[in-house]
Amino acid sequence: MLNEMDQITWKIGANTLSLRTMIEGALTAGAVLILALWVSSAIQTRLLRSAVGGDLSLRKAFSNAMRALLMFFGLIIALTAVGIDLTALSVLGGAIGVGIGFGLQKLAANYVSGFVILAERSMRIGDNVRLDNFEGRITDINARYTVIRSLTGRESIVPNEILITNRVENMSLGDTRVWQSTVVSVAYDSHVEQVIDLLVEAAMAQERVLKDPAPSVALSAFGADGLEFTLGYWIADPENGQLNLRSLINRAILRSLRENSIEIPYPQRVVHMKPVQ
Repeated sequence: MLNEMDQITWKIGANTLSLRTMIEGALTAGAVLILALWVSSAIQTRLLRSAVGGDLSLRKAFSNAMRALLMFFGLIIALTAVGIDLTALSVLGGAIGVGIGFGLQKLAANYVSGFVILAERSMRIGDNVRLDNFEGRITDINARYTVIRSLTGRESIVPNEILITNRVENMSLGDTRVWQSTVVSVAYDSHVEQVIDLLVEAAMAQERVLKDPAPSVALSAFGADGLEFTLGYWIADPENGQLNLRSLINRAILRSLRENSIEIPYPQRVVHMKPVQ
């Protein structure tokens, strides 16, 4: 049977390849590639074990490059081991180039974009980003795509080319701190300075609210129903949730205003009745 397989041949350039040689080459290449993937996976696990922040992205880029090199050299070694002359494959180079230029253009662009993102570190694992209407935290950056997890638990798989060519708002690139605000309305006869102090105290009581810069309060508007105050504060861990913290602060404000007998006005409407003549 092996002799029969040796008799089935194809001529590629100046070289002749038999069916047996091609099968042996495919099996050897598969085994070498599996070994290369296993080694690269072990290297990646070791590199990423204790990495955090920007160092994590840098090590991720190194592990991806190492995987690509191992697979490339593994394939070369496998083909050489079965006696395949690599120059015989040069005929296929033009066809492969055309395939990359047309059918694989997007795929190649995503891989290149992935290495660019990891190399220039414009986006890192752990960064909070906003793309179009989707906001979340980057949990993984692969060679082809990036995974963004929203605060609601949804995960978006974004091709790396989109992150390179589109506008992306990175809220953690230069500073991980995020500013938040909440608006409170009180009656017009309330003591303004007392309200400001109570709002600041309610924010300062939360552990996640930064003390520097400290929370601040502004009398932002004279509303139709009362005085409107805007409480602004900074947090350093938006990945732990923003709405939950705003809820805690609002509940603390409500308790404080009630304890100090400060009225929160209901919407008021004045109706003028014109007598019928």
